[in-house]
Amino acid sequence: MQAKRLCLSEHKVFIESRVQMHMTVNVSISAVGLKKSYGPINAVAGIDFEVRSGEVFSLLGPNGAGKTTTIEMLEGLRKPDAGSINVAGFDPWKDASRMRRKVGIIPQGFNFIPRITPGEAISYFSTLFGVTDRSGELLELVNLKEMERTQFKDLSGGQKQKLGLCLAMVNNPDLLFLDEPTTGLDPQARRNMWDVIRKLKAEGKTILLTTHYLEEAEVLSDRVGIVDHGKMVACGTPDDIIKQHGSGKILHVSGNETVARKVNGATGLHCTVDGKNIAVEITSNSDVAQILDIVRESGVELRTLQLSEETLEEVFLKIVGRMEDIS
Repeated sequence: MQAKRLCLSEHKVFIESRVQMHMTVNVSISAVGLKKSYGPINAVAGIDFEVRSGEVFSLLGPNGAGKTTTIEMLEGLRKPDAGSINVAGFDPWKDASRMRRKVGIIPQGFNFIPRITPGEAISYFSTLFGVTDRSGELLELVNLKEMERTQFKDLSGGQKQKLGLCLAMVNNPDLLFLDEPTTGLDPQARRNMWDVIRKLKAEGKTILLTTHYLEEAEVLSDRVGIVDHGKMVACGTPDDIIKQHGSGKILHVSGNETVARKVNGATGLHCTVDGKNIAVEITSNSDVAQILDIVRESGVELRTLQLSEETLEEVFLKIVGRMEDIS
Protein backbone atom coordinates (compact mmCIF):
# COMPACT_ATOMS: atom_id res chain seq x y z
CA MET A 1 0.00 0.00 0.00
CA GLN A 2 2.86 2.37 0.87
CA ALA A 3 4.49 1.68 -2.51
CA LYS A 4 1.21 2.39 -4.28
CA ARG A 5 0.84 5.74 -2.44
CA LEU A 6 4.42 6.60 -3.42
CA CYS A 7 3.71 5.85 -7.11
CA LEU A 8 0.57 8.00 -6.99
CA SER A 9 2.55 10.80 -5.35
CA GLU A 10 5.28 10.61 -8.00
CA HIS A 11 2.65 10.62 -10.76
CA LYS A 12 1.03 13.72 -9.22
CA VAL A 13 4.40 15.51 -9.18
CA PHE A 14 4.98 14.50 -12.82
CA ILE A 15 1.60 15.83 -13.93
CA GLU A 16 2.06 19.07 -11.95
CA SER A 17 5.48 19.61 -13.53
CA ARG A 18 4.00 19.15 -17.01
CA VAL A 19 1.19 21.61 -16.22
CA GLN A 20 3.78 24.12 -15.02
CA MET A 21 5.77 23.68 -18.25
CA HIS A 22 2.64 24.32 -20.33
CA MET A 23 2.20 27.57 -18.40
CA THR A 24 5.69 28.76 -19.32
CA VAL A 25 6.38 27.11 -22.72
CA ASN A 26 4.05 26.93 -25.70
CA VAL A 27 3.78 23.28 -26.74
CA SER A 28 2.62 22.16 -30.20
CA ILE A 29 2.78 18.39 -29.60
CA SER A 30 2.44 16.53 -26.31
CA ALA A 31 2.54 12.74 -25.84
CA VAL A 32 2.11 11.19 -22.38
CA GLY A 33 2.36 7.46 -21.63
CA LEU A 34 1.95 6.55 -25.29
CA LYS A 35 1.64 2.78 -25.93
CA LYS A 36 0.92 0.58 -28.95
CA SER A 37 1.21 -3.20 -29.26
CA TYR A 38 0.80 -5.62 -32.15
CA GLY A 39 0.02 -8.95 -30.52
CA PRO A 40 2.96 -9.79 -28.24
CA ILE A 41 5.15 -7.02 -29.71
CA ASN A 42 5.26 -3.73 -27.76
CA ALA A 43 6.02 -1.32 -30.60
CA VAL A 44 5.64 1.72 -28.32
CA ALA A 45 6.05 1.07 -24.61
CA GLY A 46 5.19 4.29 -22.79
CA ILE A 47 6.68 7.30 -24.58
CA ASP A 48 6.56 10.83 -23.11
CA PHE A 49 7.80 13.89 -24.98
CA GLU A 50 6.87 17.36 -26.14
CA VAL A 51 7.59 19.50 -29.18
CA ARG A 52 7.76 23.18 -28.34
CA SER A 53 6.28 25.79 -30.63
CA GLY A 54 8.75 27.25 -33.11
CA GLU A 55 11.39 24.54 -32.76
CA VAL A 56 12.72 21.80 -35.03
CA PHE A 57 12.44 18.52 -33.12
CA SER A 58 13.99 15.39 -34.65
CA LEU A 59 12.67 11.97 -33.68
CA LEU A 60 15.44 9.43 -34.18
CA GLY A 61 15.73 5.68 -33.81
CA PRO A 62 16.90 2.50 -35.52
CA ASN A 63 14.54 0.39 -37.63
CA GLY A 64 11.97 -1.32 -35.44
CA ALA A 65 12.48 1.11 -32.56
CA GLY A 66 8.86 2.35 -32.58
CA LYS A 67 9.55 5.67 -34.28
CA THR A 68 7.22 5.15 -37.26
CA THR A 69 4.37 3.86 -35.06
CA THR A 70 4.78 6.92 -32.82
CA ILE A 71 4.60 9.28 -35.81
CA GLU A 72 1.54 7.49 -37.20
CA MET A 73 -0.26 7.89 -33.87
CA LEU A 74 0.64 11.59 -33.78
CA GLU A 75 -0.72 11.99 -37.31
CA GLY A 76 -3.96 10.19 -36.44
CA LEU A 77 -3.25 7.16 -38.64
CA ARG A 78 -3.13 4.68 -35.73
CA LYS A 79 -5.09 4.55 -32.49
CA PRO A 80 -2.98 4.36 -29.31
CA ASP A 81 -3.63 1.49 -26.89
CA ALA A 82 -2.92 3.82 -23.97
CA GLY A 83 -1.75 7.34 -23.24
CA SER A 84 -2.78 10.76 -24.46
CA ILE A 85 -1.77 12.92 -27.42
CA ASN A 86 -2.37 16.58 -28.13
CA VAL A 87 -1.37 17.92 -31.55
CA ALA A 88 -2.09 21.60 -32.24
CA GLY A 89 -4.92 21.43 -29.69
CA PHE A 90 -6.49 18.24 -31.07
CA ASP A 91 -6.65 14.56 -30.24
CA PRO A 92 -5.33 13.12 -33.53
CA TRP A 93 -7.50 10.00 -33.44
CA LYS A 94 -10.78 11.66 -32.45
CA ASP A 95 -10.28 14.90 -34.39
CA ALA A 96 -8.12 13.73 -37.33
CA SER A 97 -9.96 15.63 -40.06
CA ARG A 98 -9.96 18.93 -38.15
CA MET A 99 -6.36 18.49 -37.05
CA ARG A 100 -5.13 17.89 -40.61
CA ARG A 101 -6.56 21.22 -41.68
CA LYS A 102 -4.19 22.84 -39.16
CA VAL A 103 -1.00 20.83 -39.81
CA GLY A 104 1.10 19.89 -42.83
CA ILE A 105 2.42 16.39 -43.50
CA ILE A 106 5.03 14.96 -45.88
CA PRO A 107 4.76 11.16 -45.69
CA GLN A 108 7.67 8.79 -46.21
CA GLY A 109 8.39 8.18 -49.91
CA PHE A 110 6.15 11.00 -51.12
CA ASN A 111 4.63 10.26 -54.54
CA PHE A 112 1.92 11.89 -56.63
CA ILE A 113 -0.01 11.88 -59.93
CA PRO A 114 2.61 11.29 -62.68
CA ARG A 115 1.30 13.79 -65.25
CA ILE A 116 0.30 16.64 -62.95
CA THR A 117 2.52 19.73 -62.81
CA PRO A 118 3.59 21.45 -59.55
CA GLY A 119 1.39 24.45 -60.32
CA GLU A 120 -1.64 22.24 -60.99
CA ALA A 121 -0.97 20.12 -57.87
CA ILE A 122 -0.88 23.14 -55.57
CA SER A 123 -4.01 24.63 -57.17
CA TYR A 124 -5.80 21.29 -56.72
CA PHE A 125 -4.84 21.05 -53.03
CA SER A 126 -5.85 24.69 -52.49
CA THR A 127 -9.33 23.83 -53.78
CA LEU A 128 -9.55 20.82 -51.45
CA PHE A 129 -8.65 22.96 -48.43
CA GLY A 130 -10.79 25.87 -49.58
CA VAL A 131 -7.92 28.33 -49.37
CA THR A 132 -6.35 30.90 -51.68
CA ASP A 133 -4.06 29.44 -54.34
CA ARG A 134 -0.51 30.45 -53.33
CA SER A 135 1.29 28.30 -55.91
CA GLY A 136 3.62 31.08 -57.04
CA GLU A 137 4.62 31.98 -53.46
CA LEU A 138 5.15 28.36 -52.40
CA LEU A 139 7.16 27.42 -55.48
CA GLU A 140 9.40 30.46 -54.89
CA LEU A 141 9.86 29.40 -51.25
CA VAL A 142 11.35 26.04 -52.27
CA ASN A 143 13.12 27.30 -55.42
CA LEU A 144 10.87 25.31 -57.74
CA LYS A 145 9.30 28.14 -59.73
CA GLU A 146 11.14 27.25 -62.95
CA MET A 147 9.57 23.74 -62.82
CA GLU A 148 6.00 25.01 -62.41
CA ARG A 149 4.84 23.47 -65.72
CA THR A 150 6.94 20.28 -65.60
CA GLN A 151 5.07 17.02 -65.05
CA PHE A 152 5.67 15.26 -61.74
CA LYS A 153 7.17 12.18 -63.42
CA ASP A 154 9.89 14.35 -64.96
CA LEU A 155 10.98 16.01 -61.71
CA SER A 156 14.15 14.92 -59.92
CA GLY A 157 13.92 13.24 -56.50
CA GLY A 158 14.74 16.48 -54.74
CA GLN A 159 12.20 18.43 -56.77
CA LYS A 160 9.49 15.88 -55.95
CA GLN A 161 10.24 16.26 -52.23
CA LYS A 162 10.07 20.03 -52.58
CA LEU A 163 6.64 19.72 -54.20
CA GLY A 164 5.57 17.51 -51.31
CA LEU A 165 6.61 20.29 -48.95
CA CYS A 166 4.61 22.82 -51.01
CA LEU A 167 1.50 20.64 -50.70
CA ALA A 168 2.05 20.33 -46.95
CA MET A 169 2.20 24.14 -46.81
CA VAL A 170 -0.96 24.83 -48.84
CA ASN A 171 -3.07 25.47 -45.72
CA ASN A 172 -0.29 27.63 -44.19
CA PRO A 173 0.09 25.41 -41.10
CA ASP A 174 2.06 26.36 -38.00
CA LEU A 175 3.08 22.71 -37.50
CA LEU A 176 4.74 20.39 -40.03
CA PHE A 177 5.44 16.67 -39.93
CA LEU A 178 8.39 15.93 -42.22
CA ASP A 179 8.89 12.17 -42.34
CA GLU A 180 12.35 11.46 -43.80
CA PRO A 181 12.09 14.30 -46.35
CA THR A 182 15.66 13.88 -47.64
CA THR A 183 15.89 10.09 -47.95
CA GLY A 184 17.28 9.09 -51.33
CA LEU A 185 18.39 12.60 -52.27
CA ASP A 186 21.90 13.42 -53.45
CA PRO A 187 24.03 15.57 -51.10
CA GLN A 188 23.27 18.83 -52.95
CA ALA A 189 19.51 18.20 -53.02
CA ARG A 190 19.62 17.29 -49.33
CA ARG A 191 21.31 20.57 -48.44
CA ASN A 192 18.79 22.48 -50.56
CA MET A 193 16.05 20.89 -48.47
CA TRP A 194 17.92 21.91 -45.31
CA ASP A 195 17.82 25.52 -46.52
CA VAL A 196 14.05 25.28 -46.99
CA ILE A 197 13.58 23.83 -43.49
CA ARG A 198 15.67 26.68 -42.06
CA LYS A 199 13.47 29.21 -43.90
CA LEU A 200 10.34 27.63 -42.42
CA LYS A 201 11.80 27.70 -38.91
CA ALA A 202 12.75 31.38 -39.42
CA GLU A 203 9.07 32.02 -40.21
CA GLY A 204 8.12 30.54 -36.83
CA LYS A 205 6.95 27.13 -38.04
CA THR A 206 7.16 24.15 -35.71
CA ILE A 207 8.71 21.09 -37.37
CA LEU A 208 8.73 17.46 -36.28
CA LEU A 209 11.41 15.80 -38.39
CA THR A 210 12.29 12.14 -38.72
CA THR A 211 15.54 11.20 -40.42
CA HIS A 212 18.13 8.45 -40.66
CA TYR A 213 20.84 11.05 -41.25
CA LEU A 214 22.26 11.92 -37.84
CA GLU A 215 24.30 14.80 -39.30
CA GLU A 216 21.04 16.27 -40.57
CA ALA A 217 19.44 16.07 -37.14
CA GLU A 218 22.49 17.64 -35.49
CA VAL A 219 22.59 20.53 -37.99
CA LEU A 220 18.87 21.34 -38.08
CA SER A 221 17.42 20.45 -34.69
CA ASP A 222 16.84 22.51 -31.59
CA ARG A 223 16.17 19.26 -29.73
CA VAL A 224 16.16 15.55 -30.57
CA GLY A 225 14.52 12.48 -29.08
CA ILE A 226 16.05 9.02 -29.48
CA VAL A 227 13.59 6.11 -29.46
CA ASP A 228 14.63 2.48 -28.99
CA HIS A 229 12.67 -0.63 -28.02
CA GLY A 230 9.52 1.48 -27.89
CA LYS A 231 10.87 3.92 -25.30
CA MET A 232 12.37 7.41 -25.32
CA VAL A 233 15.95 6.69 -24.21
CA ALA A 234 17.38 10.22 -24.63
CA CYS A 235 15.90 13.66 -25.21
CA GLY A 236 17.42 17.13 -25.31
CA THR A 237 19.52 19.43 -27.44
CA PRO A 238 22.16 17.68 -29.55
CA ASP A 239 24.87 19.25 -27.39
CA ASP A 240 23.21 18.09 -24.17
CA ILE A 241 22.87 14.52 -25.42
CA ILE A 242 26.49 14.47 -26.60
CA LYS A 243 27.68 15.75 -23.21
CA GLN A 244 25.46 13.40 -21.23
CA HIS A 245 26.10 10.20 -23.18
CA GLY A 246 29.37 10.86 -24.99
CA SER A 247 32.96 10.44 -23.89
CA GLY A 248 33.63 14.16 -23.71
CA LYS A 249 36.54 15.78 -25.47
CA ILE A 250 39.08 13.56 -27.21
CA LEU A 251 42.70 14.54 -27.79
CA HIS A 252 44.28 13.00 -30.89
CA VAL A 253 48.06 13.13 -30.63
CA SER A 254 51.07 11.35 -32.11
CA GLY A 255 51.91 8.19 -30.16
CA ASN A 256 52.08 4.41 -29.96
CA GLU A 257 51.26 1.58 -27.56
CA THR A 258 54.12 2.60 -25.24
CA VAL A 259 52.96 6.23 -25.08
CA ALA A 260 49.34 5.12 -24.51
CA ARG A 261 50.39 2.98 -21.53
CA LYS A 262 52.39 5.87 -20.05
CA VAL A 263 49.50 8.30 -20.46
CA ASN A 264 47.07 5.86 -18.88
CA GLY A 265 49.44 5.10 -16.02
CA ALA A 266 50.10 8.76 -15.25
CA THR A 267 46.60 10.15 -15.71
CA GLY A 268 44.17 7.25 -15.53
CA LEU A 269 42.61 8.52 -18.77
CA HIS A 270 41.29 6.03 -21.32
CA CYS A 271 43.51 5.74 -24.42
CA THR A 272 43.16 3.95 -27.74
CA VAL A 273 45.84 3.50 -30.40
CA ASP A 274 45.06 4.26 -34.04
CA GLY A 275 48.09 3.67 -36.25
CA LYS A 276 50.71 6.26 -35.36
CA ASN A 277 48.32 8.27 -33.17
CA ILE A 278 46.59 7.83 -29.84
CA ALA A 279 43.16 9.12 -28.81
CA VAL A 280 42.78 10.16 -25.17
CA GLU A 281 39.41 10.89 -23.55
CA ILE A 282 40.29 14.01 -21.54
CA THR A 283 38.30 15.43 -18.63
CA SER A 284 39.71 18.99 -18.68
CA ASN A 285 41.95 21.17 -20.80
CA SER A 286 44.72 20.83 -18.18
CA ASP A 287 45.05 17.18 -19.25
CA VAL A 288 46.40 18.33 -22.61
CA ALA A 289 49.62 19.80 -21.20
CA GLN A 290 50.33 16.67 -19.17
CA ILE A 291 49.77 14.41 -22.19
CA LEU A 292 52.02 16.54 -24.40
CA ASP A 293 54.77 16.35 -21.78
CA ILE A 294 54.54 12.54 -21.81
CA VAL A 295 54.67 12.44 -25.62
CA ARG A 296 57.71 14.74 -25.67
CA GLU A 297 59.53 12.74 -22.95
CA SER A 298 58.88 9.55 -24.96
CA GLY A 299 60.79 10.96 -27.91
CA VAL A 300 57.83 10.79 -30.29
CA GLU A 301 57.77 13.46 -33.02
CA LEU A 302 54.59 15.52 -32.69
CA ARG A 303 52.93 15.30 -36.11
CA THR A 304 49.31 15.13 -34.93
CA LEU A 305 47.53 17.35 -32.42
CA GLN A 306 43.76 17.70 -32.58
CA LEU A 307 41.00 18.19 -30.01
CA SER A 308 37.56 16.89 -30.96
CA GLU A 309 34.21 15.91 -29.51
CA GLU A 310 31.97 13.04 -30.51
CA THR A 311 29.22 13.68 -33.03
CA LEU A 312 25.53 13.01 -32.44
CA GLU A 313 25.85 9.99 -34.75
CA GLU A 314 28.62 8.46 -32.63
CA VAL A 315 26.66 9.03 -29.42
CA PHE A 316 23.48 7.66 -31.04
CA LEU A 317 25.29 4.42 -31.91
CA LYS A 318 26.59 4.17 -28.32
CA ILE A 319 23.09 4.59 -26.86
CA VAL A 320 21.43 2.16 -29.26
CA GLY A 321 24.30 -0.31 -28.78
CA ARG A 322 23.83 -0.23 -25.02
CA MET A 323 20.10 -0.86 -25.43
CA GLU A 324 20.84 -3.84 -27.70
CA ASP A 325 23.22 -5.24 -25.07
CA ILE A 326 20.54 -4.99 -22.39
CA SER A 327 17.78 -6.62 -24.47
